Order: sequence, then C-alpha cells, then structure tokens
Amino acid sequence: MEIEDCDKTAGTKKSFYICFIFIHFSVCFDVQFREGNEPGDEMMVTYRELLQRVCQFANVLKSQGVKKGDCVSIYMPMVVELVIAMLACARIGAIHSIVFAGFSAESLCERILDSQCSLLITAGSFWIKKTHLPCGLQLCGESICEPEWCESEDPLFILYTSGSTGKPKGVLHTVSGYMLYTATTFKLVFDYQPEDIYWCTADIGWITGHSYITYGPLANGATSVLFEGLPTYPDVSRMWEIVDKYHVTKFYTAPTAIRLLMKYGSEPVQKYKRESLKVLGTVGEPINPEAWLWYYNVVGEKRCPIVDTFWQTETVRYSSYTSSYASFFFLLMGAIYLNSLLTQKKSLLEGYLVFKQPWPGVMRTVYGNYQRFETTYFKKFPGYYVTGDGCRRDKDGYYWITGRIDDMLNVSGHLLSTAEVESALVEHESVAEAAVVGRPHPVKGESLYCFVTLSEGVMYNHTLEAQLKKQVREKIGAIATPDYIQNAPGLPKTRSGKIMRRVLRKIACNERDLGDISTLADASVVEQLFQNRCTTAV
Repeated sequence: MEIEDCDKTAGTKKSFYICFIFIHFSVCFDVQFREGNEPGDEMMVTYRELLQRVCQFANVLKSQGVKKGDCVSIYMPMVVELVIAMLACARIGAIHSIVFAGFSAESLCERILDSQCSLLITAGSFWIKKTHLPCGLQLCGESICEPEWCESEDPLFILYTSGSTGKPKGVLHTVSGYMLYTATTFKLVFDYQPEDIYWCTADIGWITGHSYITYGPLANGATSVLFEGLPTYPDVSRMWEIVDKYHVTKFYTAPTAIRLLMKYGSEPVQKYKRESLKVLGTVGEPINPEAWLWYYNVVGEKRCPIVDTFWQTETVRYSSYTSSYASFFFLLMGAIYLNSLLTQKKSLLEGYLVFKQPWPGVMRTVYGNYQRFETTYFKKFPGYYVTGDGCRRDKDGYYWITGRIDDMLNVSGHLLSTAEVESALVEHESVAEAAVVGRPHPVKGESLYCFVTLSEGVMYNHTLEAQLKKQVREKIGAIATPDYIQNAPGLPKTRSGKIMRRVLRKIACNERDLGDISTLADASVVEQLFQNRCTTAV
C-alpha cells in the first residue's frame, strides 16, 4: 500500500498502525539479511519483496476461509516464512498465535485448543545443525491483497507465556497500543539510525522476537538480520562471524547465550574484529555481574554501552539501562514499588514492583479468561498492575530488579533474593551458571538449596564446595550461606531459556509430582538432578 493511500485515513481511529506496518514495504531497501543454519546459506529480502510474499500468503489464508477476528496458530522454525505468516495474518485482521517450534505436540495442542484457532500453519522441513527436518510455506500467484481495516483496540496476537510458573496464559495484545509502543521502544532504546544493521538473536516464538525481530524493526524501516541456526554451530564463533559478515551495529541477545559462550573463553570471540558494533543489549532475565562484565569487556571491548532491558510478555515495557544493570524506567508512567501492606516506599528498601498507570503496550487480557487476568495482575494490590517481580531503589534513584517475588526466600525472618545468591555463586571462576531455591527448614523456615553448573573442564569437589560457601558469606552475609550445593551439569529450562525453578524446588524436596513440564527444552536433565540431589547439608 502506498503512503498516500495511508494518509486518507490518518485522521481516523481505525487501523493507522496496521498501515504503519506496511508503509515501508513499497520502498526497495533491505529488510532482512537471512542467515541460514549452514554458513554460506544466505538471502537478502527487500521490503518490496516481503510485501509481495505477505500479500500472496494473505490470499492463501483468505482462500481457506480465514477472516478478520479468526485466530490462526503458527508453529514454525526461525525462517523468513514465519515472518510472512504472521504479517499475512495481521494484514487480513486475523489474530496470530505463534507457538515456539521446539514445543512438544502436547504443548501445541494445549495452545490450539485454548486459543480456539481456525487454522494451523506449520513447516514442511528445516535444518537444525546437520539434521534435515521436512519445510515450506505455500504461496499463491496473486501478489495484491488490500489490508483489512481494524479498530485500534482490535486484537493483533495472542502469545502464551513459557510455562515457567505453571499453566501457560494466553496474553492478548492489540493493534495500535502494541504497535506504537514497540515501534517507539525499538527506535529510542537502541537509538536506531538508517545506516544501522540490527540483529536480535531471539526466537520469534517469544515476545522479544515478535517485538524486536518483526514488528519493531519493520515499523522503523530497519535493516536487520534473521538467523535460523544455533550460536554454537558449526563452532562457538558463529555469532561473531555473523557480526563481521553483515557489519552488525546493534546486537541484542540473552544472558543465557552470553553465559553459554563464556564457557569457551575469549579466544572464539577475538577471532573476529567486531569493529562495527556500537550498542549491545540483553533481554530475558537478570544478567549477573560476571556475564555483564564479560559481555562489556570481551565482546564490546569496553567501547559499547549495554542496554540491559527489563520487560515481560505482558508489558512490552522497558527499563533502559546505560551501565551495569540498574535502571530508570523508559517513559516512567508511575512505576513504584510496594511492600505487602501497600505502603509506598520512598526509602532504599525492597518491595514489589508495580505500575500505577497504564501505557499503550500493556496486555489487555488473558485470552478467554478475564478473571484470571484480574486475579493474576491486579488482585494483590487493587489499582496497581503487579509485575510479580521484586525491586529496590538505590540512593541515586536507580531501580534494581531483584527477580521474581516467588523467588524470594525467607531465611530466619530475613528476605533473601535468589538472584543475589546466584550472582554471588557465579562470580566464582569455576561456576558458569547457578540456580537457587528454597527448601523447608524446621528452624529457619527456609534453607538455601543451590544448583551450580561448572565451567568446562572443572571438577566438583569438597574444596570447591567450601569456596562457594565462603564466597556467598563474604558477598552477602552469613545468613545467606548455602545449606545445600548440588553439582548440576544441566538445569531445567524452558525453550525460551528461563530456568524452571518450580521444578528445582520439587527436586530439592524430593517431590516427584512435577506438574506440566512439556515446555522444558530437555526433560532428561530432571531425572539426572533427582539422582544427584543432596540429602545432607554441606
């Protein structure tokens, strides 16, 4: 659609933002460099080409009877066709519900049934490392499909949370609020300029991929990289090889990926120049100091600021960090933190992170279950949106996200953040990753049960165990001394990379009733952890 066609509706409330998505598609410049699973497998897609393919597939959907307001499930790997499918849904006013391609058939079925979708789009085949799995997306010949006009509050997509806290929730976002906020945050937080090459390594199956691979970059006419492979294939230098190949200037990844690559040292990074890099970003979970420093010193060579972002599937809302991992909130709009008695704290104490006022990108409901939406996010502190995260504010007014409130431990009447204990553990040079949960204690109320994943080549022994206990005592205090430390070669993670701590709590207590673990990336680690669990305190 041409820009002048869009201007005819500029004064109305209707689908300005749907139009906003496609404004740039008639311009002939790079939208994405597509880097395949195998080095050398590459493709460049322009905005004009993308528009044509989106229109073609939109016509396919219409030929299958899909209409405005229908829900369409998409179950595909990280390929260009996934972007085409989701934009084709948006173009005809259908609601897309993308399910991460690594989910099991059971998880896919659960989401299909909950969203009451009318059609499933899936892949015929794709490559993971050297394994070929059959893929394709049928297109029809017609490359013209006029967009369906939508109200600003019409639904754009449903995205289910990863399941780290139980049954997934269908988070519903709407057309204009989501689009406005995503476009704005992408532009301002990354300081995107026309000459930039942007790369977000997330999977489109998660909210980061929705917002900062597809909608945010496209709404700003960005040139970006879409990577179909793994960061360690064919070797652990793959990400830095891609940075040099495409002259990436803005690079956005997860602390999980950073810690994974840290295990292999700096040499695989330093094989490549990375001179094009200007801004680094992290997303998905709190980043520990050791990972932050490695990212800053080794990857960015102390010259690239790090934007360490806090947000949720539900919020599409940033806190914008310029150094370390403390922040001011982006477009503040009433961010405060409270204790359990609903007393607003203006001191340096910790509390619940809540928001007092709404903003354009906030979720509108849990799909099909508005009562769950109210109960989950508004019941604890009426009149406030409750993030579920803890927060503290320092003397300079910076906010520090301390992790999920349900990851706070009460040890002898003292509240301890599991994230803080984990950070102390991973500061030890032998520890690549750590996860801490609570285990009931007859005297203290809760004791600290710690799972540690060691760096490559390091052996677990009593000497290392004693060093870790000492390090936590020195960093936090005697009250935080671990009661149990378990060697954990692997941790139970969802496919988005989040540690499933409710499973770890079950392991710590030797409880086999785990609930739904279909969202685990590798369920085999659970049995291994049960077999190696600690039975006596250290």
